[in-house]
Amino acid sequence: MSGKRVLVTGGAGFLGSFVVEQLQRTAWCGEVIVPRRRDYDLRDAAAVLRMYRDARPEIVIHLAASVGGIGANRRNPAGLFYDNLIMGVQVMHYAQVVGVEKFVTVGTICSYPKYTPVPFREERLWDGYPEETNAPYGLAKKMLLVQAQAYRQQYGLNAIYLLPVNLYGPRDNFDLETSHVIPAMVRKFIEAQERASPGRPPTVVLWGDGTPTREFLYVEDCAEAIVLATERYNKPEPVNLGAGFEISIRDLAQLIAGCTGFQGTIRWDPDQPGGQPRRCLDTQRAAAEFGWGARTSLLDGIEKTIAWFQAHRREAVPHALS
Repeated sequence: MSGKRVLVTGGAGFLGSFVVEQLQRTAWCGEVIVPRRRDYDLRDAAAVLRMYRDARPEIVIHLAASVGGIGANRRNPAGLFYDNLIMGVQVMHYAQVVGVEKFVTVGTICSYPKYTPVPFREERLWDGYPEETNAPYGLAKKMLLVQAQAYRQQYGLNAIYLLPVNLYGPRDNFDLETSHVIPAMVRKFIEAQERASPGRPPTVVLWGDGTPTREFLYVEDCAEAIVLATERYNKPEPVNLGAGFEISIRDLAQLIAGCTGFQGTIRWDPDQPGGQPRRCLDTQRAAAEFGWGARTSLLDGIEKTIAWFQAHRREAVPHALS
């Protein structure tokens, strides 16, 4: 690979911005093209074909997605299903039509069955139905694995499929209506502590009972994995991308509270859903196939995330300081 033109859908987003930066530091990558939604609505087949004709990419990394936390998934299951399925199907289909050399699809851990044995192995992906609150999103993304394997078989498209665990880090989404757990906790703890007054210690309410476990991957580690897989991996089997550990949501809350200086009370709301009981990936395939392993500890990653949020409050939450 040398001087390849790489198109990154979603390249201006959270994960995508780090993937673009990683590509720009990579010797084999030539031009990196980042299509914007205002110019190309990936739900529109004509717009997708026009994007390919304009950009003429040799490699496509498909990161564009409609995402959100448990609340967003409960409020908008149909929208998340439709947007993610139709975008992925069309971007991959027309990549084959115009002769793209390699197509990289990034899926989601939400595609795994609700009660997958820990650690999640790629072979278990079809052993049951996903956790209900995330199922429409997870199944839409999992259909892209089916498409990738079918298009490889029938058309010879070199399509690979990567399964990252929950991501976090600088530039994340800190909107409490749509954010995931780490940015939501960071913002809640910081803002609650700022609102505190003498004699009135702050209180933060978190969903569930805190017992579910999660695995978290620092966004720059994930970007490195995606670029390495783009260069080195050419097989049909899906590949997990994870950090290799799990932590309970209750312990995570205590960790973030300590890092943010929160000195109040954490109250759990068991009437709200906590999501999948456990999440932790087996990452042996990524290490064996393209020599990747996560490098950032959870503590270091959270501290970097908090530092970024505090330095970019007006950017991360435009209305919070107005």
